[in-house]
Amino acid sequence: MSSEDAGLAVLAVGEAMVELSASATPGQWHLGFAGDTLNTAWYLRRLLPPEQAVGYLTRVGQGGFSRRMVDFIAQAGIVTDHVGTDPGREVGLYAIDLDRGERSFTYWRSASAARGLAQDADELSRAFARARVIYLSGITAAILPPSGRETLALALGQARDRGAQVVFDPNIRPRLWEDAATMRDQVTRFAGLSDLVLPSMDDEAAHFGDAGPGATIDRYLAAGATQVVVKAGGGPVHYGGPAQGCVEGLERAVPVDTTAAGDSFNAGYLAARLQGRDVEEAIRAGHAIALRVVGARGALVEI
Repeated sequence: MSSEDAGLAVLAVGEAMVELSASATPGQWHLGFAGDTLNTAWYLRRLLPPEQAVGYLTRVGQGGFSRRMVDFIAQAGIVTDHVGTDPGREVGLYAIDLDRGERSFTYWRSASAARGLAQDADELSRAFARARVIYLSGITAAILPPSGRETLALALGQARDRGAQVVFDPNIRPRLWEDAATMRDQVTRFAGLSDLVLPSMDDEAAHFGDAGPGATIDRYLAAGATQVVVKAGGGPVHYGGPAQGCVEGLERAVPVDTTAAGDSFNAGYLAARLQGRDVEEAIRAGHAIALRVVGARGALVEI
């Protein structure tokens, strides 16, 4: 899908990959396409009205899997104007193993074309100029070389100055970063460039030593974020910034597959906010989507 002359309600930025997920039949695998920011874009497209366009910015290769991936994104109704092509690289791949609903991943992504998504500063600025909301994650930053992170940070700051809203999910994956210190510094940096940060409490406790959601909220607000909503794996969701509080009593379920739980929550939350609902209503909307997603296998579940 192309929409070169129209604005975008949301532009998601990151790495889309070939996904292999275990099927219900032992020894059989399902091939699909996913990636944390693509997952959120995919759910947003299903939750927002047609007039609110959702776009995706990444880089792919020229091979068959890359072409099929771009076709998949376009067929989902997501604008592909800002999907670039790298003649020397291909898309990455990952496989999901499940054990009682919990996931583990094996990745083949070291030469992913998406590592060059911030290589062209002018193209990045043109893409960001079209977007009302720019959505990215810690994985988006982690896969980039240091020069790409600098280009991305500069473009985000300029877009925010022009009035765009930046939304950031830290989505901490230590294996993607050079070292733990760089990871913490860069996650904090990109959170500080954001209007909304959507961290997960387990990640923040493990990698920043936060004792609870209040510590996470205070740390990201101090870094420069405007609003923080702390996900808690289905538990009470705390939030801070101009709006402050906690949403409790959320329905719990035994998950079939937790893949994309946070990504789908983010989509439900953002879709609700873009349609004028308040923070608590948006949290409940995000939780309702995530609850449905963890009840099925794979990252992308029809909702």
